[in-house]
Amino acid sequence: MSSSATDILKALPLPSFERPFGVKLWPLFDMAFTPVMGYHPQDFDFQPRVTPMSTLKEAGFTILAYYIVIFGGREIMRNRPAFKLNLPFMIHNFYLTSISAVLLALFLEQLIPTLYNHGLFYTICDVKGGWTPNLVILYYLNYLTKYLELIDTIFLVLKKKPLTFLHTYHHGATALLCYTQLIGLTSVSWTVITLNLFVHVVMYWYYFQSARGVRIWWKEWITRLQIIQFVIALGFVYFASYTYFTSTYFPWMPNHGKCAGEEFAAFSGIGVISSYLLLFISFYIATYKKDGKRPTGRKAARSLKDAELPDIAALTHGKIVPEKKNGHANGTNGHAVSSATPGRPSTRSRKA
Repeated sequence: MSSSATDILKALPLPSFERPFGVKLWPLFDMAFTPVMGYHPQDFDFQPRVTPMSTLKEAGFTILAYYIVIFGGREIMRNRPAFKLNLPFMIHNFYLTSISAVLLALFLEQLIPTLYNHGLFYTICDVKGGWTPNLVILYYLNYLTKYLELIDTIFLVLKKKPLTFLHTYHHGATALLCYTQLIGLTSVSWTVITLNLFVHVVMYWYYFQSARGVRIWWKEWITRLQIIQFVIALGFVYFASYTYFTSTYFPWMPNHGKCAGEEFAAFSGIGVISSYLLLFISFYIATYKKDGKRPTGRKAARSLKDAELPDIAALTHGKIVPEKKNGHANGTNGHAVSSATPGRPSTRSRKA
């Protein structure tokens, strides 16, 4: 190869471990962030219980207000006609897709070089690996998006869709989970967050396309991806928690040493994410594996049409309306099934 060709290749923004996307994304983020906030993103000084939305009181009251608004709104809408809101719903899903994609890319740009140069344990357990200034601002922005995602339920209320246990539990629990991990300074939290962001890019894009009227056949595979996400996330969380507690309280047991983070954050992550996995598996069985048999032909088409798709941030965005015989609903999962509004015909399951 000639020297000129070599020089051209060197000048091209080719991806590498040090520069995963070829071009540097952080300067672009800096250019957008600094004029708005008045300081560089890497200079963000997160102070637990001082930074906005970093106190339990703020997080708790916001989540409580969410439940008051949605359940109160459901009562207000009970005898009122449903809103259509298709265009706002499309916009909502599009900007959540975009935000998730941008945050995911910024996370990967920070993490891939660290993983390559220092290894996995350093990245998930060392403060300098998984809790750098650049990552902290991304953790915080991701945390704030959990409150933005609460708008999902507002659409359900205004469109008079049932509020299922899975949906309402998951929204509130996810905001609280992100709060505990941010306050708990857990370096391992990036594993859960990046997996979640990837799923959100796929999922919210699916809902955006569905709102446009585009028929997508791979809906079931998104649910499978979500389950895989929780399995992988729990593997990291359990490992980080195990090596922390054994090295701290039972040093005679096999362990890899200390892992950054507070103990309450470890218990929160284990409890909440484990509950998500169980709920997702239950949902998947109830929706796609009824009676242990997969539907075929026209039944399969109806099943894919009516199935409800959950996610890590919203878990369920619609409902499943079971067929009725003799006035009783044929059950699937008690949490995933809800009947139609009294006096109104059943409608097919959708996110909103």
